[in-house]
Amino acid sequence: MSQLTLKGGCLCGAVSYEVTGAVKGFYHCHCARCRKSSGTGHATNLLLSSANLVFTAGEALLKRYKIPEANRFTRQFCSHCGSQVARHVPEIDSVVIPAGSIDGEIPVQPQARIFWDSRADWSCDGDDLPRYAEYPG
Repeated sequence: MSQLTLKGGCLCGAVSYEVTGAVKGFYHCHCARCRKSSGTGHATNLLLSSANLVFTAGEALLKRYKIPEANRFTRQFCSHCGSQVARHVPEIDSVVIPAGSIDGEIPVQPQARIFWDSRADWSCDGDDLPRYAEYPG
C-alpha cells in the first residue's frame, strides 16, 4: 500500500503531530478498554506500519498510560486537555492514530469492527463492515 501522510493534534491545540506510513488497518474497536478510554461504544483507530511519527508541537506535554497486564494497550494524551494523540506501539511496529485526532479528511475508510463479541448492547452497529471477535486474521 502507498505511503500516507497525516497531521493531527489534541483538542486544545498544544500538541500536534505528523505521521507518514503505510495503512495497516483502520478499525472500530469495541473492546472494554477502548470503551473505557474513549467514553463511547468504540474507539476508531488507524494503524500505520513502517511509520515515522514526529511531534511538531507540545511533545513535552505528552503523558502515557499503559495497562500493566495488557500486551499492547496504551493511551498517549495531552496533559492539558486529555485528548488522545498518535502513539508508537513497538509490540506491533506500528503507529496507532485515534481517528478523531486527525486534522482534515482521512483518505481511507474503516475496514472492520473488532472485538465485536465484547461490544456493549447499546453501541452503534448500523453498517455492513466485517465483524471480528478479536483481531482480524
